[in-house]
Amino acid sequence: MIPNSPLPQRFAPFKTWRAVAIGLAIGVATPAFADNLPEVQRLIKKGQYPQALEKVDAYLTSKPKDAQGRFLKGLIYTEMNKPTEAIATFTQLTEDYPELPEPYNNLAVLYAQQKQYDKARTSLEMAIRTHPSYAIAYENLGDVYAKLASQAYDKALQLDSANATTQNKMALIRDLITTSGKGNIKPVAPPDTATTPVASKPVAAPTAPPNTSVVASTPGAAAATSKAPETPAVAQTSSSTPVAATADEVSKAIANWAGAWSRKDIKAYLAQYAADFQTPKGQSRKAWEKERSDRIAGKRGTISVTYDEPNIRIDGNRATAKFRQHYQAPGLSTSTNKTLILVRTGNRWLIQEENTR
Repeated sequence: MIPNSPLPQRFAPFKTWRAVAIGLAIGVATPAFADNLPEVQRLIKKGQYPQALEKVDAYLTSKPKDAQGRFLKGLIYTEMNKPTEAIATFTQLTEDYPELPEPYNNLAVLYAQQKQYDKARTSLEMAIRTHPSYAIAYENLGDVYAKLASQAYDKALQLDSANATTQNKMALIRDLITTSGKGNIKPVAPPDTATTPVASKPVAAPTAPPNTSVVASTPGAAAATSKAPETPAVAQTSSSTPVAATADEVSKAIANWAGAWSRKDIKAYLAQYAADFQTPKGQSRKAWEKERSDRIAGKRGTISVTYDEPNIRIDGNRATAKFRQHYQAPGLSTSTNKTLILVRTGNRWLIQEENTR
């Protein structure tokens, strides 16, 4: 039931990666909401930003104080690379709805894009003050501090270029930023993707299992590439196959799965699943394959599926791989904990179970 309060109400937080619900529910259900905002979101996902802006402006004509519509308008300006308009939109939202952390977070994204890291830090601190359990704001704040530290060390080296201690610190900060995607702080999503942060530009799929996330933020933000991992951590196995070799086989299977998904090669993607794969929600295998095909091959634009170095446990012909998965597509970026249970079938490792939380 939708509350009758004219102010936005916060949804209960979802148990997903770094994200909280967008917290911008409409106060009163109206035909305009039913017809316009979902259409705005659809246009955003398709990259049809001028049309989305026209739709949301029409919606706001009758509901000028509506927080959800205004938030979407700020996202559209961000995607259209109009930071001045986006900043003005989110700033006004923080003034009218100071209890909402998401506009503060997205202001920080825009300020960070302009390298105004002090302003970004202030905005994130406000987001945390309004919502102390806002995990993505804490992570973004850490990224901003890393950029501020980089600037400070760089200035120190300009004044004393021979200082070895400062050189080492600078190298560590640069390594942190360039190998883990830090500095690309993440905005939050429009309402129908409320449990996940948004990114505007996808990055290329990896050719080897990455050990760090690859994250893009706002238009023009640089995406860092990942290093190939060391040999994954593997528990003892009862199989006669050498542990290292078996771990490499499982890692390769995961890389093939993520690579096929990133390429939108649905045939290769589905081939990574065992015949007895446990489909979610009790679906038939045929229904599940059709759904996955529609969501992957039917999605417009480039997508990227990367993951952190997996922790692999092997027991005979069964392996459990746990890792952090990062998904990016136009207008959407998510990161979740993933567990794959794989079984050896002939000389291949295939996915028997897939769990996300």
